[in-house]
Amino acid sequence: MVIVMQRKISLPAAIVLILLAALLSFQITYVSLQSKYQSVMQSASLASSGYEKLDYVDALYRNYYVGDIDEEQLSDYLIRGYIAGVGDKYASYMTADEFTEYMQESSGEMVGIGVHIIYNGDWGALEVISVMRDSPALEAGIEPGDLIYMVGDEYVSELGYYPAVAKMQGEKGTVAQFTVRRGENYEESIPFSIIRDTVTDTTVESHMYNGDTGIIRITQFAENTGENVKVAITDLVSKGAKKLIFDVRYNPGGALNGIVDTLDYILPEGPIIRIVDKEGNEDVIESDKTWLDMPMAVLVNGSTASAAELFTSALQDYDMATIIGTQTYGKGTMQTVVSLPDGSGISISYRMYNPPYSDNYEGIGITPDIVLELDEELQEKNFYKITDDEDNQLQMAVRVLNGEITVEEANGK
Repeated sequence: MVIVMQRKISLPAAIVLILLAALLSFQITYVSLQSKYQSVMQSASLASSGYEKLDYVDALYRNYYVGDIDEEQLSDYLIRGYIAGVGDKYASYMTADEFTEYMQESSGEMVGIGVHIIYNGDWGALEVISVMRDSPALEAGIEPGDLIYMVGDEYVSELGYYPAVAKMQGEKGTVAQFTVRRGENYEESIPFSIIRDTVTDTTVESHMYNGDTGIIRITQFAENTGENVKVAITDLVSKGAKKLIFDVRYNPGGALNGIVDTLDYILPEGPIIRIVDKEGNEDVIESDKTWLDMPMAVLVNGSTASAAELFTSALQDYDMATIIGTQTYGKGTMQTVVSLPDGSGISISYRMYNPPYSDNYEGIGITPDIVLELDEELQEKNFYKITDDEDNQLQMAVRVLNGEITVEEANGK
C-alpha cells in the first residue's frame, strides 16, 4: 500500500509512506528525489570525494590479489559499509532483487506471521513491537519485546534491516524460520517455524469502560487511521463516553497521513508537526479550528515510537491529555527510500520531524506526566491478554480522569 501526503504542507516532493509490507509493518517514508540523487551520484567519485585511501586499496587488490573479485558483491558491501560508517541506524541497502521484492510485497496482499517491528540497533535485531490479533505469530507465542536476531541461519546484524525483513517475507503457506532472544537480559534463545498466512491488521480498536470512559487502542498509524479514530470516538460518545483514554503502547508509528489526520481531528488550530531538513528549512502542517473537547489520557511505554510519539507529544504540547506510562522509544527522524540506477535501493534518514512546540525527541523519547511501570506480574503476561481491571497503567488513567488523583499526587509530590 502506497500513501501519498497531499495536504497542508509544501514539500519539494510528495512524501509517500510504504507500510504494511507482506509480513511486517514498519516506519518509513518514500520521497521522489531521484533526479537530485542521480545528479549527486553522477558527479561523485571516490577520489574526488576524499576517499583516496579506499581508491588506493582497490588499486592494490586489483594489481596483487590472487583471487577473483566479485564486482557486484564488492559494490554491495562497499555501500553497506558506508552506511554502517555513517552511523544512520535507520538506513539500509537493498540489492536490486531485494528492492523489487520489497516494493511488490509492500503494495500487495498482507501475508505473513503478523508482527510489527522496528530495528534495534543495540542488538542488531528486529524488535517485535506488537503482535497482531488472530495471527500466526500470536498463536505461536511471539511476544512484544522479542528480538529476532537470526532469520534462517543468518544474523540480522549482518544482513541489515531491509534484507532481514525481505527474508522474513514469503508466500502464504510457506514457513518463516527465525530465532528470537527473550528474557530480562535476552539470555533465552528460542527458534520458531511459523507458517505464513493472510493477516488483517486492525489499527484502531475501541470499547467502553465503566459506563463513561472510552478506550481507544491505536496499534499503528495507517493511512485510514484518522478516519477510523473519528468513527471510534463518534461511536463511544453515542454510548455515553465523557472521557477518552488513548492506548499507544507498542505502537511503532506509521504513515504521515495517518498521524496528521488523527491529530487534525483532535487538536485546536495550530501546528501539528514541524518537518526540518538538513539545511534547517522547516515545513509546518497545521490543524484547522475544529477540535475535540474532552478529558483525555494517553498510555505509553518504551515501544511507543515515531508517529505514536508525535501523537503523544502533540497532546502534551497542547496540554490536552495526561500522559501515563514509561519513557517512549525516541525516534524523531524520517526515512526516504530511493531506487538507485542499477535497480537497487537505499533508505536514508533525511528529515527530522518535531512536535508542535516542544523539541525533537530523537534518541531521548518522551517523559510521561506520570511515570508508571506496568506491574511486574503483568510484564510476564501476553500484553493483549491483560484485562482493563488488572492494567495498573490504565487504572491510573481512569483515576486521573475521574479526579480521584492529581498528577502531583501520583508522582508522590
